[in-house]
Amino acid sequence: MSVDPQPLRDRRLEAMRAWTSFVEQGDQVERWVRPEILRSWLRSGAAVKPDVTEAPLADEADTAAYWADSPLQVAVARIEDELRRTADDGDLVLAVTDPATRILWTYGGRVMRHKAESVNFVVGGKWDESSVGTNALDLALRTGGPSMVFSAEHFAPIVHNWVCWAAPVHDPTTGHQLGVIDLSTTWDRSHPIGLATARMMARLIEGALPHASSSGSGLLLLADEVGLTLRLLGSAEVCLDGERLLLNRRQTEILALLTLHPDGLTLEHLHALLYGDQSVTQSTLKAEISHLRHKVGGQLASRPYRLTLPVQTDVDTVLGFLRAGRVADAVSAYGGDLLPGTESPGLGEHADYVAVAVREALLADPVPSAVVRYTELVPYDTEVVDACLARLGEALHPLRPLLMGRLAAARR
Repeated sequence: MSVDPQPLRDRRLEAMRAWTSFVEQGDQVERWVRPEILRSWLRSGAAVKPDVTEAPLADEADTAAYWADSPLQVAVARIEDELRRTADDGDLVLAVTDPATRILWTYGGRVMRHKAESVNFVVGGKWDESSVGTNALDLALRTGGPSMVFSAEHFAPIVHNWVCWAAPVHDPTTGHQLGVIDLSTTWDRSHPIGLATARMMARLIEGALPHASSSGSGLLLLADEVGLTLRLLGSAEVCLDGERLLLNRRQTEILALLTLHPDGLTLEHLHALLYGDQSVTQSTLKAEISHLRHKVGGQLASRPYRLTLPVQTDVDTVLGFLRAGRVADAVSAYGGDLLPGTESPGLGEHADYVAVAVREALLADPVPSAVVRYTELVPYDTEVVDACLARLGEALHPLRPLLMGRLAAARR
């Protein structure tokens, strides 16, 4: 899926103008940059010179020892093939850090690997704000949520040609931040799905950590349940910091759309995704957003509309498991259709995507226990059951009677 390059060029030019005004003239640039970027620029300007040429390197032996003892090492090893495929397919450089933003592991596509090495975006590289200025890795750790930094939003010109997406990685048992995962490429390859991909990769790592486990809903919840957790598959439930929110249907749909578009939506785009061709005014939508903003503690920004707090959804969990080839885990986390009965065209399209992805994964790898679980949700999908029985052949299996019974009931 290609992205129109002109808006990216315009955005980059605006970022360059703002950065130049800030660094060279000390001008006020509040109207040109996001608040979190400006705050980071102010901190960076007091700590590091813009002409930094590379990130400093931590002690090699100390970094290696830390990585060897880190639970992140186990998690990355378990899903390394998936991480490498993502980097190769998108010509990205991926990095996993410790809580001090020191890079512990990295892998890059051919082009980005060379660019990364030239600025010490390598194992041992220290990418905290006081070392290299504003960047997505440091912001994600500071905010506890996904972060994107585009082109000259970076404080140091050495990465003005980059766009970076980062998401924090938490220990699902304690909720402690273990570090971040970052995805970087050149600014002209920026894509709205970048932030969602970083967040999904973080969930993959969390799910692969030693002793990590899933809740009954399929959400990989933090121990202290920080931020928003959304169950959207099969039924709807939204919690803020562990407390259930009482939302109407439209408010839940708005939240769902915003989680699926973490870079934000304009009022017009959100209206189209939510209402389609229904004759509903934008004023009605604005009123719903106003009520919703109050319920999420004000953490819903405008222009564009986007959530500014950590978010976890069962949709991310299911798709993450599918990307990692963990079909049984994906089906276990899959609760059914995304917001059944929704009339939102945007959500309907995504519901089809998730449902088809789960079904096709099962057809390719019909694990008997996963097929039995799936048929409890979709009892008339005989093709999946047939695929499973064909895979079993004449072999005895304790779940064969259940599969045969499901098949007979569906064809009655």
